[in-house]
Amino acid sequence: MEQDQPRNIQPAHNRLDSIEDVDEFYTAIKRETLTHKLSPERPYCYWTMEVYDKQNGIRGGGGLGVLAADTRRVAEQLQVPFVLLTPFYPWESHQKMSNLEQTDYHVQIDYKDFGFELVDTVRIKTATTAIELSVIEKVLGSTRFLCITEPNFGELYSGESGSDHRLYQEVALGFGGYQALKLVGLKPAVIQLNEVATFFAALARLDELVYSGMDFYEAVVYVRKHTLYTNHTLVQAAEANFAYSQFQQYVFPNIKSTALQRWLADKFTDGRLKLSTITVEIAELRSGVSKLHARVANYHDINGQKIKFKAITNGIDMSTWVLPDIVAYYRNRKIIDKFNLPTNDFTENIDDITASDIHHYKDLGRAELNKALAHRTDQYGNAIEIPADALLFDFKRRFVDYKRPWLPFTDPKRLAQILETYNAHYILSGRVHLGDTTMFGELLTLLKLIDKDPVLKSRVHYIPDYDEEMGRALSLGANVAINNPIVGLEACGTSWMKDIANMKLLISTHDGGVADMPADNYLNIEGEDEATEVANLYNQMEVAAKAWQNDFDLEYWIKKELTAYLPTISGSRMMEDYLKYLF
Repeated sequence: MEQDQPRNIQPAHNRLDSIEDVDEFYTAIKRETLTHKLSPERPYCYWTMEVYDKQNGIRGGGGLGVLAADTRRVAEQLQVPFVLLTPFYPWESHQKMSNLEQTDYHVQIDYKDFGFELVDTVRIKTATTAIELSVIEKVLGSTRFLCITEPNFGELYSGESGSDHRLYQEVALGFGGYQALKLVGLKPAVIQLNEVATFFAALARLDELVYSGMDFYEAVVYVRKHTLYTNHTLVQAAEANFAYSQFQQYVFPNIKSTALQRWLADKFTDGRLKLSTITVEIAELRSGVSKLHARVANYHDINGQKIKFKAITNGIDMSTWVLPDIVAYYRNRKIIDKFNLPTNDFTENIDDITASDIHHYKDLGRAELNKALAHRTDQYGNAIEIPADALLFDFKRRFVDYKRPWLPFTDPKRLAQILETYNAHYILSGRVHLGDTTMFGELLTLLKLIDKDPVLKSRVHYIPDYDEEMGRALSLGANVAINNPIVGLEACGTSWMKDIANMKLLISTHDGGVADMPADNYLNIEGEDEATEVANLYNQMEVAAKAWQNDFDLEYWIKKELTAYLPTISGSRMMEDYLKYLF
C-alpha cells in the first residue's frame, strides 16, 4: 500500500467553539464541576475494536459499533473533548444472494477516500519482528477519530476470537493506539474500554507509567481509578481466552517494565487467561449497558468473586437515527430540548401528540424507506417497494441464535394470515457474522420456508447486506418492530430505541434495555416456554395491526412508549451518566 507523507505533528489545540453553549450544557445536566476535568489536551479516550460509521468509512459488525459511533457523535454535539481510538480495517465484508443462499465478498477501502490524514507511523513488536502501523486521524469538532492501520490488518473479527490474528489486532490497537495518543500530544484524562478486547490500552498506559519511574503499585492504583471497563455481553464463559504462548509472541515483547511482565504472567491459570479476568483487575470503574445487564452479568475476578457493574443504559444519537421532522416536532412541542434531553414537562407535552401527527410522520418515514429500498433487492434479486397503504413489520438486527429471527415464522400459516388480513408486509434484515455457519444455515432454512408459502413469498422481504442506511430507513418507515431475544441474553440493544423515537410500535420480550421500564409500556411477548411466547407474539402482532387502524389505540401506545423510554433513549443522557460516574 502506498504511504502518504506524514503531516507535521502539532499538539492538540482544538478549543471548544462556544464556552457559553458548553456552560449551558453543563448547567443543564448539573455537572458544572466536570468542566475542568476534561480539556482538548486531556480528553475522554474511548477504545473500541468496532465502529459502525459508514459516513466516515468504518463499517462495523453490529450494535457495539453503532453505539461507539453514536457516543462520538453525541460528544461532538455536546462539545466534549473526546478521542475515539479504533482500527481502520482495510477490508470490509458484504453479502449477496444466489438461489436463496447468502455468501460473503470483500471490498478493499482506502482511508484517504473518507477524509482521514496520515499522522505518522508507530511500531509494535512480536517475538520475531517489528510491525509498522500507520496512524491516521480525522478531527470533527471537539472530537477526533484516531486510528491505526496497516495493509495486512485484515477485516473486523477476522479469524476465531482466540486466534493469533485477533490477538494481534487487539495488541496493535492497545499499544499502537496509546503511542498514537502520544504522537498527537494527548494525555488521556480517562480511558473507556469498550469490551475486553481493548484491555491492552490500559496495559500500555500502566507500562508507560511504571517504565517512566512511578512505583508499580501506585501506577496500578492510578490506572484503575482512571479506567472504565464497559461490558456488552452477559456471560464470561462465552469470551475468548488466550494461551501464555500467544502472550509471549504478541504481548510481552511490547511491555518495557519487567515488574509488569511478572504481574501479568501471574494472572494465567493452567497456561491460559480470560481477558475479562485481568480487565477487572486494571479497571476500578465497570459498567453494564442496561439495568438488567448490570444485575445479571456473570463475571468474576481472579479470586472468583462476582463483579459488580454500574448500570449505564445505552442511548442513541437522535440526530442521526430519528427523522429530522420528528426531532423538530419534539423540540417545537417542548418534548426534548436542544441537547435531545427530555424537558422537565415532557410527559405533559407528549400527551398533546395526535394520531394525525403520527400518521403524517410515518408517511414521511415510509417515503424515506422507499428511497433506500430503491437500490436494494430482496432474496430473489427483485426490487422492493412497500405500498403507501400497507402496514410494515420489521426485524432488523444482527442474526444470532439468541435474537431468534425465525420466531415469527414458527407457524407460517398464522403469520401469513396476519399479513394478508391486515394488508401487511414483513421486512427481515440483519447480518450473520462471518464464519457463523450455524446461522447461515438457519437463514437458508428460513428463506426456503418463506419460498414455499405464496403469501409469505409475496409479503416477506429479506434484504441482504444490512447496514446503517437500511437500519435507519426501517426505523423511519416501518410501523411495528419485532424484538424477540431469549430473555436474559440481550445486554441492551438499541434498535428498539430508534423505533420508539420514530413513533413505531414495539413488540418485544422483556429483555435488555427494554427491561429498564415495566413491561406494560410496550406490547410485551411473555410466556414460560417458547410455544407460549410464539402464541403471544402473534396476538401482539394483531394488537399492533389493529392499533394502526384505530386512532385512540395508536395514540395510547405511542404516548406510552415515549413517556416511558424517552429519557432512556437519549444519547446525551448516556454521556451525562458516563461523565458523572467517571468523575
